[in-house]
Amino acid sequence: MTEKQEKKTTGQPSGSTTAFIDFALKVYPFLELQPFHRTYYRLLEEFARGHIRKLIVSMPPQHGKSVGATTLLPAYMLGLDPDKRIAIASYSAILASRFNRRAQRILESREYAEIFPDTSIKKGGKPAEYIRTSDEVEIIGHRGELLSVGREGSLTGNRVDCFILDDLYKDAMEADSPVVRANCWEWYTSVVKTRMHNSSSELIVFTRWHDEDLIGELCRREDIIRLRSWEDIGHIPPHGWVMLNFEALQSSPPSEIDPRTAGEALWEERQSRDLLLAKRKLDPLRFECMYQGHPSSQEGLLYGNGFAEYDILPTDIVRRANYTDTADTGDDYLCSISYAVDTDGIIYVTDVVYSREPMETTEGLVAEMLLRSDTRSALIESNNGGRGFARAVQRLAPAVKIEWFHQHANKEARILSNSATVLHNIRMPKGWNQRWNELCSHLSTYRRDFRSNRWHDAADVLTGIVETEITDCKSAKTSNVRFI
Repeated sequence: MTEKQEKKTTGQPSGSTTAFIDFALKVYPFLELQPFHRTYYRLLEEFARGHIRKLIVSMPPQHGKSVGATTLLPAYMLGLDPDKRIAIASYSAILASRFNRRAQRILESREYAEIFPDTSIKKGGKPAEYIRTSDEVEIIGHRGELLSVGREGSLTGNRVDCFILDDLYKDAMEADSPVVRANCWEWYTSVVKTRMHNSSSELIVFTRWHDEDLIGELCRREDIIRLRSWEDIGHIPPHGWVMLNFEALQSSPPSEIDPRTAGEALWEERQSRDLLLAKRKLDPLRFECMYQGHPSSQEGLLYGNGFAEYDILPTDIVRRANYTDTADTGDDYLCSISYAVDTDGIIYVTDVVYSREPMETTEGLVAEMLLRSDTRSALIESNNGGRGFARAVQRLAPAVKIEWFHQHANKEARILSNSATVLHNIRMPKGWNQRWNELCSHLSTYRRDFRSNRWHDAADVLTGIVETEITDCKSAKTSNVRFI
């Protein structure tokens, strides 16, 4: 380019005060924005204006992440700064080029020119000296450009001010491949990072596929701020990442960023709660990864390939009992499991209450289950309100012998040391994954790395059952038992 062609416009672009969401609705008036979209777009604006330099957003499939981050955002950022050099990367060069072309159509639109008149691109072959292809477009009169590249593609000689990485894995097969994951990490460190400078910014947006994908590796290696309030943006550590995960079905506590209540769908009109629950029943492990953003590698799962199942109870049942763990905090689950034991010591789960409802609700649910399952005795473990809960259940189910005790042993040690016994001795009824899908989801994704698990309630109760029925812990535990 000539010196004249590289001249900068003095002052700020005329659209610099335009909010990103207003820009998006101006150039894409057909957008259907849900509350989470507005949060997402506000976060993208914080990134565009430099308040966040390193941002990770994970989102379920078909929820509009690419429209915001890879189509609208590059055009918006080039309007704010026509000298910015932006690169879009995806798992294939074809997909990255598609994002580039969509951004170019925005850049040449009349609506865009009304907001950002100082940012324009080549039209109809003119000016001839500027580049405009599906992989690269230059801003007329400025140093800015928009590049696109496929994963493992080259960007030799190009300085990049902002990298947008969108869907670096095509599907589960790619993400499950150690070779593909290693190649992706190598490309990120040897290509992406080497093209960046002190002031460069990074945005990573994709659906999670694997615990050891690029997001997983960054979470293990670098400082991460998990966004819960807008004030968190003011406390980002040097070189730290801001991370936001949108769960398809809310399971995290409500926050300023995502105020949904437990179990509420992210986009009910597009992917309803009933549809999402049906998807979770089909494959809880994959659902937790793709739709909830909580991936677990198969190798790191505590209960491995899962529990053995049974069709009908054997005839040699010698004991019908129950083990209940009331919720310790407002975010925990009450987990109550009724079971039958045969002469060989095999434990058959017969009924379950797994709920985050308040105690005044779960007291009745548990009492009804005890009577329904012909339970003769129930052991209630709790470090928070267990005695009151036990007494309430006893009043509602007077025929059942109710006991309660305070658990002093270390939860992590108990769960991990008894995991093999749990798998070997406990049987689930056929179809339990659909009957108690949340319980199944939490057990099937439970990890050996204890601290990486969000909920321990289901694993804790299964552990308590085998301790009560099988291991030598029973004698130590009963010293703390109180009868109602």
